[in-house]
Amino acid sequence: MLDIAICDDDPTQLSLLASYTEEFIQANAIGAVIHQFDHPDRLLSKCEKQHYHLYILDIVMPMINGLEVGKAIREYDQEAFILYATNEPNFALQSFATHPINYLIKPIDKQQFYSTLQLVVSKLNLSEEKTCLIKTREGIRVIRYSEILSCEYSKHTVTYTLTRQRCFTTCVIKGTFSQHIEPLLQDSRFIRPHVSYVLNMEHVDSFTKSQFTLRSGQSIPIATNHYEAVRIGYMQYLVAKETERCRT
Repeated sequence: MLDIAICDDDPTQLSLLASYTEEFIQANAIGAVIHQFDHPDRLLSKCEKQHYHLYILDIVMPMINGLEVGKAIREYDQEAFILYATNEPNFALQSFATHPINYLIKPIDKQQFYSTLQLVVSKLNLSEEKTCLIKTREGIRVIRYSEILSCEYSKHTVTYTLTRQRCFTTCVIKGTFSQHIEPLLQDSRFIRPHVSYVLNMEHVDSFTKSQFTLRSGQSIPIATNHYEAVRIGYMQYLVAKETERCRT
C-alpha cells in the first residue's frame, strides 16, 4: 500500500494535485492512500506517527516553507521520496539538499507529474517491502524493516528502536537472541556489531572502531573481537549501495 502525503496551502492546488494523483492511481490499479494537508505544521505533526512513501510539497507556504519541511522529513526518513510542486522556480538549486525525486513548476504538466509518480512506484517495489511481527505487552506490532534503527537484547527481551523516536520492547522471547534476529540478518541492510545489538546500516551517520553513530544520535557499540568483520561488512554494504545508485 502506497501512502502519499500532499501539502499545499492553496485549496485549489491541493485539490488539483490530489485529483491528478488519484487519476494516476486509478489508471495504474495501484493500492494507495492519499493524505491531504493544507498547512505544513499539520503534516509535520502527523509525520511523528505516520510513515509516507511520497511527499508532494508546495514550497511557498505560511510559517515554514516546503524546503524546510523537506529538511525536517529527511532528519528521520532518508528513503521517502519528495516531489516539489511550486510556482517558484528560484528554489530549485536549494532543493537539492533534500534529494527530491523532481521539482515541477505550476501549472503542473500532468504527463510530467505522471512520469514522476511512475518513477516512484518503480523504485519502491512495494510488494517486496519486508515486515516483521513482534509481541509486546500492548499487543502484536507490525514493523517495517526500513523503520528499524536498531535492536538491543536485555534480560530476555528485545527493544526495537524505530524512526520517528519510537521504541517497542518485546515480551520475553522464546529461544536465543541469535534465533530472534536471524531473519533481519538475512537482509543486507542489517549487521550485528555486538552480541547484544543489531543495527540497520541505512541509518548510520558515522563509524569508528568502537561504535556506530546513527543519524538519530543513538550510539551502537562494536565489540572488539567483531570489529574486523563489521568493518568489512559495512564497507561491502556501502559499495553495494553506491553501485545500485549508479545503476539507477
